[in-house]
Amino acid sequence: MRTLVAACALAAALPAAAQDKVVFATNWKAQAAHGGFYQALADGSYRKAGLEVSIRQGGPQVNNRPLLPAGRIDFLMTGNLLHSFDNLKNGLPTVVVAAIFQKDPQALVAHPGQGYEDFGKLRTAPTVLVAKDAQFTWWQWLKSAHGFRDAQLRPYNYNLGPFLANQKAVQQGYAVAEPIYVENQGRFRPVVHLLADHGFSTYSTLIETRTELVEKRPELVRRFVDASILGWVNYLYGDRKAANALMLRDNPEMSEDEIERSVALMKSLGIVDSGEALARGIGAMNLERIRDFHAQMVKAGLYRDGEVNLAKVADFGFVNAGVGVELKRALQERGGKEAR
Repeated sequence: MRTLVAACALAAALPAAAQDKVVFATNWKAQAAHGGFYQALADGSYRKAGLEVSIRQGGPQVNNRPLLPAGRIDFLMTGNLLHSFDNLKNGLPTVVVAAIFQKDPQALVAHPGQGYEDFGKLRTAPTVLVAKDAQFTWWQWLKSAHGFRDAQLRPYNYNLGPFLANQKAVQQGYAVAEPIYVENQGRFRPVVHLLADHGFSTYSTLIETRTELVEKRPELVRRFVDASILGWVNYLYGDRKAANALMLRDNPEMSEDEIERSVALMKSLGIVDSGEALARGIGAMNLERIRDFHAQMVKAGLYRDGEVNLAKVADFGFVNAGVGVELKRALQERGGKEAR
């Protein structure tokens, strides 16, 4: 008995198993579109994977992108494949290891009753409000693929005022955010056209890391990706209150209602869990789709053939294995029973 007591006392005195410290940076302030990562922090998924994760949020005055190749962060949540193409074009040693969003949430938003319920009619709108950076990226694709014209273009400064004041105006928006703001401020439900549903085939909310980390510590990369995927499954289909609380702490400008409405849009639009992700798990991606998107961007004049080595854009060894699929099924079954 004394031996057992002594052994227990010794075990209690020993330090806990060391956790690998990881810094993960996002590209904007905490919001529902980051929910799965905060969920993995809140529900212990990262901790169970042997990781001590710190989330460093981005924002209007914060650019976390240079921190990844500089080695100051370990993983980066980045917008879409254009950033990854640019990194390779510029010789930066980064690689995509998961694509959390199957659909890019970028959208065009219009007033109802103006004839813009048909996506094809948007090319006739007299005013399309687009931010400066987007004018050099997906706007060029809209011109090439759908016949939009620079004569329509007006600057968008992330202020809804000009759009709300002009019923004939169309503006850019994040499909899981701006529609909510329009409803709150304009008191109407806007027409929303997700560019992904009209051929803008990029993956979005990518997890990037340094090529060196993939080569030297692939097990750490796998643990982070797997835990993040489980976080997203639990966030979408389980109890997300603790994750929401963490995001509200980091970004008090948000509200619980706004987060929940955004989650509902992510689910209804199939932003995260659709397409390949349904069978292969959240984060799924394939080279053929990356090639398709790159070909569209070449046609739009953003890149030249051969300028980006597409074989180095992503490492597919950390996704497509069905991680989280069974968990999702179990959570859905539990939810169905509770609803009954």
